[in-house]
Amino acid sequence: MGDSRPLRWRRRACNESGAAIVEFALSASILLTLVFGVFGMSTALYSYHFVAYAARVGTRWAIVRGSSCPAVLSGCPAYGTGADVQTYLRSIAYPGINPNSLNVTTTWPTAGPACAPSSNPCDNPGNLVQVTVSYQLPILVPFVPVTSMSMSSTSEMVISQ
Repeated sequence: MGDSRPLRWRRRACNESGAAIVEFALSASILLTLVFGVFGMSTALYSYHFVAYAARVGTRWAIVRGSSCPAVLSGCPAYGTGADVQTYLRSIAYPGINPNSLNVTTTWPTAGPACAPSSNPCDNPGNLVQVTVSYQLPILVPFVPVTSMSMSSTSEMVISQ
């Protein structure tokens, strides 16, 4: 009679009891990578929307605080500088945004005779004010060293008062 060892070996080779675990591990890792990628891209899009919104709001805040703004008694808000714009924008409580990572640069790009009586900054009505907001978004991906993505948006409007 023959030896039964080759038949036993063949049965072990055809056994697929561990294949389901391996397939699940591969499928789950791909699925979780996609889910974390969607979360990361959604957070980045949300943050960029805030950066663009903050640039527009900061510009609107600055255009009504020019050099010819009447006294506080007439209802005009106090004069605003670049530091005031940054303080104002950092005070906006937007969920999920770290206000300390928000950098605001305010410039009055127009110069020349239209700047009389105010020349530094040139914040007379009819001149421009430009607000640039930048934000460092931390990227939180498992098993990846902490990095950040830089976002920036600029808005420019004409000073009204």
